[in-house]
Amino acid sequence: MILKTISMIPMPDTNIPYENLRRVNEPFREEYEQAFSEFLDAGWYILGKKVSEFEEAFANYCSVQHAVGVANGLDAIVLCLRALNLQAGDEVLVPSNTYIATILAVAQLGLKPVLVSPDIATYNINPDLIEEKITSRTRAVIVVHLYGKCCNMEPILAISNKHGIHVIEDCAQAHGASFKGKLAGSFGVANAFSFYPTKNLGALGDAGAVTTNDAGIAAQIRMLRNYGSAKKYYNEVVGYNSRLDELQAAFLCIKLKHMDAITAHKRRCADMYFHGLHKGLVLPQVHKDYYDVFHIFNVRTSHRDELRQWLLENGIATEIHYPVPPHRQVAMAEILSGQSCAIAEEIHATTLSLPVSFGNTETEIEKVIDTVNRFCLKKGL
Repeated sequence: MILKTISMIPMPDTNIPYENLRRVNEPFREEYEQAFSEFLDAGWYILGKKVSEFEEAFANYCSVQHAVGVANGLDAIVLCLRALNLQAGDEVLVPSNTYIATILAVAQLGLKPVLVSPDIATYNINPDLIEEKITSRTRAVIVVHLYGKCCNMEPILAISNKHGIHVIEDCAQAHGASFKGKLAGSFGVANAFSFYPTKNLGALGDAGAVTTNDAGIAAQIRMLRNYGSAKKYYNEVVGYNSRLDELQAAFLCIKLKHMDAITAHKRRCADMYFHGLHKGLVLPQVHKDYYDVFHIFNVRTSHRDELRQWLLENGIATEIHYPVPPHRQVAMAEILSGQSCAIAEEIHATTLSLPVSFGNTETEIEKVIDTVNRFCLKKGL
């Protein structure tokens, strides 16, 4: 029903967006309007019933005991780290090709981010390279389930147990993804989600959450997000103002009910790409142990910039996730000084993200496939 509604929204044949949030959210308009009216009438706008309702529903969705709504995905990672009581100078392992927010969270707390190279086949942190980066100062590893594919969690958890280090999941792109039947956000001691509007589970503004099976960590994060206070005007720790907005929680409650349809549509688009795209491109790796949700459908080619321009000239928008690896960012010059990663650089130089939005129709995906394939034939790929 939802997909039929989307297909009825007009879009010029010559203009295929990478993401169109109006189209993504149009099927939920009536529910959103009703939720806003109820929110306005309730007169309780901060940490109200809708935040509690969403936290319970999202915890159930992720098969965990606790979910704590926070202001955004970056804050979610910061609060995960704060809840572990790490000390300035402690080392935290991070993948070298993640979005910069993962590393910003580590740096903002005075911790030292240590880069670990990705697996070139999955783009996620390579478990085989983790142990060689562990030192006496290593306290945690943040795994990032990039593009909507879970990391290979079995060896990561084994390494964590062997060395006594914490596992934190950055699940910003992996709502509903799983590894061997276990959902993203249920492996680590504390796990961060973003509900930025373009995510598979996207709000209509900034929003985030932390999931955990540890009641103590959940209680600590509830205090930290609210000025370090569990009881109004009584502050137990130095905290933040990082509360999930009541209105965004109301919208997320609606969107969460439709997550299966959203994921199914994106997986159908991905399946069309797998069956239709020219084999001269490097396509995402799929495996029976992984349930991928395709927040991003990336391809790789040494002709990336030419392909992107060709698609643009044919009315098709794309994105690059991401053009500059973290260790090459100006902001990271001192923080990641001396650290490099050739594999991450190769990925960032060759990756291109094709349209795979809940707002893209199958007709549009067919046109993308045809246009990409014509480029491949022209280049002799």
